[in-house]
Amino acid sequence: MPTDSELPLTGLVVVDLCQFLSGPYATLRLQDLGARVIKIERPDGGDLSRRLYLSDTEIGGDSTLFHAINRSKESLALDLKNPADIAALKRLLGQADVMLQNFRPGVIERLGLDYEAVKAINPRLVYGSITGYGSEGPWVQRPGQDLLAQARSGVMWLNGDDDQGPVPFGLAVADMLAGAAIAQGVLASLVRRGVTGKGAHVETSLLEVLVDFQFEVLTTHLNDGRRPPKRANFRSAHAYLSAPYGVYPTADGYLAVAMTPLGGLADLLGLPALDTWRNDPRSWFTHRDAIKQVIAARLATQPTAHWLAILEPADIWCAKVLTWPELLESEGFKALDMLQTVTREDDVSITTTRSPIRINGQRARTSRAAPLIGEQSARIRAEFNL
Repeated sequence: MPTDSELPLTGLVVVDLCQFLSGPYATLRLQDLGARVIKIERPDGGDLSRRLYLSDTEIGGDSTLFHAINRSKESLALDLKNPADIAALKRLLGQADVMLQNFRPGVIERLGLDYEAVKAINPRLVYGSITGYGSEGPWVQRPGQDLLAQARSGVMWLNGDDDQGPVPFGLAVADMLAGAAIAQGVLASLVRRGVTGKGAHVETSLLEVLVDFQFEVLTTHLNDGRRPPKRANFRSAHAYLSAPYGVYPTADGYLAVAMTPLGGLADLLGLPALDTWRNDPRSWFTHRDAIKQVIAARLATQPTAHWLAILEPADIWCAKVLTWPELLESEGFKALDMLQTVTREDDVSITTTRSPIRINGQRARTSRAAPLIGEQSARIRAEFNL
């Protein structure tokens, strides 16, 4: 495991003015790469995600979501309606390397903390902004919330079977993608700063990252007469890919089958009923549902392990669909060593994930849980003369 001094962002100070998921996810990734993240929170309640519950589980007075996305950060409690606290924040920004904010457009300007104002304080600072829909256009003041961004992006029409209507992702995918995108832009701007000495303003939005997320299929749409995507009516797993691509029930679970020639699969499964289509790849699109129904009926007759024993040695791309308990107990997952336990002095202990990034073969590990509101305020004020 790399030590703090070996991580690439060691020594950099990140000031996180974000709430909820997108911005805090970006600063979590920067923290995992060695940066020191100082989270600015309201004294009366802190980050709103402290009360954003995914279940009825609460740890140390905060939601598991808050703990997951704010581990090892420091909390500085500031009232941004208080001129003295705004002045203290500006002094901190004068000494920081990165600032991130995800306020609705117009709010950061009213606080006097927009990019131009902060640039005047610290020209070397890399400043990141995340919005719902950018800084121009009719949606600017609409709530920048994940489900609503998914609704406006078109992405829901890629999920589920054709007769289901729009199907959202079961994750806050827009928030996560926006956090990853802004972290990429911040890292690139830090490299540029090392050459020029100048900071930069990095911007993205939930809508922009969802459009980019769809770049493969959207490019197809834009260049094939703008035909809308057509999901399968049966076991759909991709709006554009042909049979046999999909997830199929077996006698005791589910089997995912990816891109594979239909003829070879038909032989292995003993399905002469597919002979009509086996040598006509175009029919794998035009008769997608019929082909998948034949495959599904056959796969349902035997357990998943039976089919894996036949298909995997033949290099058919397939996998058992795992539940979370099955994933956590699998040797493939255990080999990655992706879990860690973080703790705090008030007896908080939480098991969570580790960074997906390895540096020189090693994955960083942190030990401290998410902070209490303002837990490090006194120390940070003294250190930065706030």
